[in-house]
Amino acid sequence: MTGLIILLCILLIFVIVVQIGKVSEIAGKIRGDQEIEVDGNRINGAISIIFMVLFLVGCVVSAIYYEDSMLGYGPHVAASEHGVGLDRIFNVTLFFTGIVFILTQIALFYFAWKFQGRPGKKAMFISHDNKLEVIWTIIPAVVMTFLVVGGLDAWNDVMADVTEGEDYMEIEATGQQFAWTIRYPGEDGLIGTKNYTLINPNNPLGMDWSDEKNHDDMVSTGAGEIMKLPVNKKVRVRITSRDVLHNFDMPHFRIKMDAVPGLPTYFVFTPTVTTEEYRAGLGATDKNGDPLYPEWWEPSDEEDPESPMRWEAFQYELACAELCGNGHYSMRRVFEIVSQEEFDVWAASQQSYYLTTIRNTDEDPFKGRLLDVEIKSRGKEFKNRLETALASEAIEDKTLRFDYVNFNTGSAVLTPDSRYELENLVAAMSDYPNMTVELAGHTDNVGGADGNQVLSQNRAVAVMNFLAGKGISSSRMTAVGYGPSVPVESNDTEEGRAANRRTEFKIINQ
Repeated sequence: MTGLIILLCILLIFVIVVQIGKVSEIAGKIRGDQEIEVDGNRINGAISIIFMVLFLVGCVVSAIYYEDSMLGYGPHVAASEHGVGLDRIFNVTLFFTGIVFILTQIALFYFAWKFQGRPGKKAMFISHDNKLEVIWTIIPAVVMTFLVVGGLDAWNDVMADVTEGEDYMEIEATGQQFAWTIRYPGEDGLIGTKNYTLINPNNPLGMDWSDEKNHDDMVSTGAGEIMKLPVNKKVRVRITSRDVLHNFDMPHFRIKMDAVPGLPTYFVFTPTVTTEEYRAGLGATDKNGDPLYPEWWEPSDEEDPESPMRWEAFQYELACAELCGNGHYSMRRVFEIVSQEEFDVWAASQQSYYLTTIRNTDEDPFKGRLLDVEIKSRGKEFKNRLETALASEAIEDKTLRFDYVNFNTGSAVLTPDSRYELENLVAAMSDYPNMTVELAGHTDNVGGADGNQVLSQNRAVAVMNFLAGKGISSSRMTAVGYGPSVPVESNDTEEGRAANRRTEFKIINQ
């Protein structure tokens, strides 16, 4: 019904305009075309002045009204080191072009009124004016020179790549319809190589698993995951695309760079404002406690009045600034800028894509071999477990299982890879010179009880001999074989028996 009423109103306006035209035509014939033309010129001239005033006032008023919503103004200060320079050159450019804009608009509409057609008036023809030509050539040239030089200086600063020996971290963003895949380096700080021919459902980036730099890289494909970056740390972003043209856009950091298929690009920036600091700016209040920016004190969910305020729910975001397809709107990733300490904790909690998805599958070129990245990961895991045990006062927490100490089947001969975890214990006992331990061997109930008892004792002794060979005093260790007498699972299943076949150490003194 509303649509029909609107359509009828538009039709009525059209009819009125047509009728006014017909009335004007009749009036012109009655009064004479010249008089009508003079009246029309006078009316149009007056309308031009009125429009000029309303137009310029509207421009200024709307700019003031929306100031707090525009990047670079109000609470939306640049959150990156280079962004400050970009905002500065933008404001300088806006100042000079604003002057030209206002003067040209005034001249345009003033001339329409000043030089309206009048009876007896004739236009003056001026073929050339050297002075005028010099003025409107030199002044713009000088202004443009300063703007171009300032712009080039800002461009060179913003687009500079990192230099050798510079402290920075590198991440990778790959655009595809319709998501961003983010890759972080592991402890080595290096992003591994990739090849598009290796792309498959298990390897969305085409990472080359023969390159060991890929083994500790973390890959995030989930749009709901929140990525983190450390504040005041230079970040170099590798930007690539898997399919069509995308655009890596982080407006609060003044970052915008195309992601071009087959042509990797990059952007280097240093975030200077944490997410919490930016939120505090949006939610700032005056000395009376009133919000400086009331629009940010509205519920973030319009349908839930109890939802956090908009400033509390604010997040930095990565978007795509190209119309890359119907699902373009969904290319949104959230980034949090945090302290270096918080970032380090977060980064340590992230898992390697290779170790969690590819390791020991048919795609793994190192299947069956222990890798350096695994040795380091197991070392961290062992250290964390030991520190937890030392901090605990519960007796049951003082016993730790060797997860990666194994023996040849039916013997007390350690497998070669077992030495890595035992060396972790050697390092721990060196760090804690007062620590003494009991080394315990356990078996399942398959076979004779006496044989299992002997086997468990021999395995405990084998571990003790390894530690002694690394310089740990025998006075700090005892070796005990428990056979099948202390099971942790039922021996009725293969899984239970496997759990019962174990080697442990118990902290006696620390």
